[in-house]
Amino acid sequence: MEWRDDGIVLSARKHGESAAIVTLLTRDHGRHAGLVRGGAGRRARGLYQPGNHLRATWRGRLADHLGAYTCEMMEAVAAGLLADPLRLAALSSACAVAEAALPEREVHIPVYEGLQILLAALGDETQPWSTVYVKWEIGLLQELGFGLDFSQCAATGETENLTHVSPKTGRAVSAGAAAPYRDKLLPLPEFLLQAGGVGEGDAILEGLKVTGYFLGRHVFSQRRDPKPPDARSRLIDRLRR
Repeated sequence: MEWRDDGIVLSARKHGESAAIVTLLTRDHGRHAGLVRGGAGRRARGLYQPGNHLRATWRGRLADHLGAYTCEMMEAVAAGLLADPLRLAALSSACAVAEAALPEREVHIPVYEGLQILLAALGDETQPWSTVYVKWEIGLLQELGFGLDFSQCAATGETENLTHVSPKTGRAVSAGAAAPYRDKLLPLPEFLLQAGGVGEGDAILEGLKVTGYFLGRHVFSQRRDPKPPDARSRLIDRLRR
């Protein structure tokens, strides 16, 4: 069995003395792991950094075997962010969230393409990368079947003055309808109501609170370890500081 595909490195874990188990998010084969002989060695270590874009060839005796990767660099994304700890934390978080959330070997092209957009934004000083990050997590939820609806108030049908999100339905709630239940609802930052909206500061943290709640409820809760990835928690801590 053999295939070739473009992939983004999500993780690389040492296996034995010098090999590594590398997990890629590929365009046409989903989240897919493979053994890389020598992948933990000094020469190859830089190739398999999370976020790097590779051209991968996978070979296995049977389709359901772990198989082995041979890869070549397409773009060294991680190296370009080493001087910016906050952007590097966002890259690590996105890769960890994708690995934790996506079913193995299930194709999700919109998530792959969205992650490419996010990585491009992280490498561009002019782009609002934190906004792109929040919207990428919203897109991830949508692709997994847990889409959020901010088009109108779940209680009244209003399309104006939407200020909160229902934790039960994932739908927007207007200020008037939210008033009696404010302490039980999630905040809805204004930038998520606009197609090209850009968030800053507390609005980004509010957006991450919304996506984090629904990722935890619908996605991470299905894992053996239901906690959100540590890399995501570290990103939020850095943003707060």
